[in-house]
Amino acid sequence: MKRYDTDGKLIVAVCDTDILGKKFKEGKLVLKLEESFYKGEEVCENEVKEALSCANIANIAGKRSIACAVECGCVDPDTVIFIDGIPHAQMVEI
Repeated sequence: MKRYDTDGKLIVAVCDTDILGKKFKEGKLVLKLEESFYKGEEVCENEVKEALSCANIANIAGKRSIACAVECGCVDPDTVIFIDGIPHAQMVEI
């Protein structure tokens, strides 16, 4: 998980470690899980949930990461998309 503090807003990038650094493609959709964006601290589920509940914007990829986002109510499971079998969601606080 990686946190970005930008102009008083918190952006959180969360990705399962087993898919970090990989690229997935399905049709015109491409999901690049670049280490430069996603790689930060390796954290437990509770830390992910806490960070997501404080985030203004989040990018989330992978089964475990998406499960955390859904469990803490930050992502509606109906909004999760799958690219080459990998679940991905974005969250924006408005």
